[in-house]
Amino acid sequence: MMLAVITAMTACSNGANESESEGGESTDSTSVMLEGEGTLITTPTGVEVLVQQEGDGVRPQVGQKVTLMYVGMLSDGSVFDQSMPGNPMRFVIGSGQGMPGWHSGIAELSKGAIAKLRIPADQAFGSEGVGDIIPPNEDLLFDVEILDIQDGPKPIAHELWDTQGLEKKTTNSGLEYYIIEEGTGEAAEAGKTVAVHYYGILKDGTKFDASYERGEPIEFQLGAGMVIPGWEEGISQLREGSKAQLVIPPYLAYGEQGAGSAVPPNATLIFDVEVVAVR
Repeated sequence: MMLAVITAMTACSNGANESESEGGESTDSTSVMLEGEGTLITTPTGVEVLVQQEGDGVRPQVGQKVTLMYVGMLSDGSVFDQSMPGNPMRFVIGSGQGMPGWHSGIAELSKGAIAKLRIPADQAFGSEGVGDIIPPNEDLLFDVEILDIQDGPKPIAHELWDTQGLEKKTTNSGLEYYIIEEGTGEAAEAGKTVAVHYYGILKDGTKFDASYERGEPIEFQLGAGMVIPGWEEGISQLREGSKAQLVIPPYLAYGEQGAGSAVPPNATLIFDVEVVAVR
């Protein structure tokens, strides 16, 4: 589930040092090289940004929302994640939604820019990686196009919903969920794009991620493998306008490997979820 894993990370500095690169190659001989012509920017944390098409020159500031299309690749060029046609990624600079290197790299680009990014492992998922998706100590490569930059949304206060006295429903897979409020809108089904607000905690009450704090729901296509299995199944039980609490066992979440420092191995995850839109 790239959407949930990535949002748990911490943002980094926006500063950078610029240099021209005729071949577009990184000066770090031990890392993957960026290929192509353009202006090579290297941030203080080692993120490399090869700007292939300049934007309007106005870079995003902390708190602003960036809309972009992207393709994410491992160092061998294999694709591990990408935005879907007609469904670009949106995130807020400095919000913690995204790997540290993601923030410092995207902060160097303006609206209309097209670029390649190399995010070193220590600014991505480090020595732990992400399950069987991203190996340990892996540099990540991204092709990105910045579609828009806007003032960001405001945080929304949220406290975990009380499920006392509510019926606990259990699916055949072992997913448990409570309906807090029945929705009356369109059903969330495979193939449809849903916008979901969420608040995620571990069983001990530790919060590890929350879209409410960023003030904007995440969007993804159900059935496309963009989220953990517990989300795929849980959200598909709901309609637009529904509010529910999901209790997701480890084997429907991040299993024995966990997810970086945010989610430990064999962790049961509890999510308040609100289906804001289905289309």
